[in-house]
Amino acid sequence: MKQGSLIPIGQDSQFPEPPELENHGPARVIAMCNQKGGVGKTTSTINLSAALAEYGRRVLIVDFDPQGAASVGLGVNAHEMDTTIYNLLMQPRLDVREVIAHTSVEGLDVLPANIDLSAAEVQLVNEVAREQALLRVLEPVMGEYDLIIIDCQPSLGLLTVNALTAAHGVVIPLEAEFFALRGVALLVETIDKVKDRLNPKLKIDGILPTMVDTRTLHTREVLERLEEAFGDTVFETKIRRTVKFPDASVATEPITTYAPNHAGAEAYRQLAREMIHRGCVA
Repeated sequence: MKQGSLIPIGQDSQFPEPPELENHGPARVIAMCNQKGGVGKTTSTINLSAALAEYGRRVLIVDFDPQGAASVGLGVNAHEMDTTIYNLLMQPRLDVREVIAHTSVEGLDVLPANIDLSAAEVQLVNEVAREQALLRVLEPVMGEYDLIIIDCQPSLGLLTVNALTAAHGVVIPLEAEFFALRGVALLVETIDKVKDRLNPKLKIDGILPTMVDTRTLHTREVLERLEEAFGDTVFETKIRRTVKFPDASVATEPITTYAPNHAGAEAYRQLAREMIHRGCVA
């Protein structure tokens, strides 16, 4: 294996190929969440979704970050769109199906976002049931997808609370370095508050170590600390650094289609199989 490639590390479990689905829906909703930026959150959202679509799952990505990175990464130019997730949040009578964009990956759609979404944080404050705005948007299409993944913005503001209120589970991408570890406690505290006050069904599906470089002692120590603190909550699949991820982003497609035989693509397929095996996805 070449240095810099991306492979699953840790235990050597090989999760089985998932069975085909006889029908689709209702969707399980997962928030891809970390208040720290640059941890591989959008990369994981796009590539995990594409891998699940390869296994016959119908997946909707909700781009819930005003930067619109998930939209751009799937070839959707949300910055030129008149109607995005922002409009759906602020105009209850708007049909979500009119805003959903299809991608080049069969079975994978995206609900796009652009900089307009940044205004929602302020405007939702005065709305009734402000924490349930996203849930209201998604409810009409729950039966049409097997999984809805919300790509959250890197903060713990009202948009992220909306995502956690709409979700059944949370996946926490975590860069394998000590400073990233320190922020997990704050995120878990926020998740617990949302669970207690707004969404009792919410649970942490797993913590996903990203940007792993097992050649360094530092990374290995971080992984050891992480597994000591969170045990089986940490996914067995770990995501290693590779230049193929930014290359695929520039090409505006998932690594599973940009470099389908690369170890990075197989890592996300392994993660998809692990999540299905754990029951996080049907």
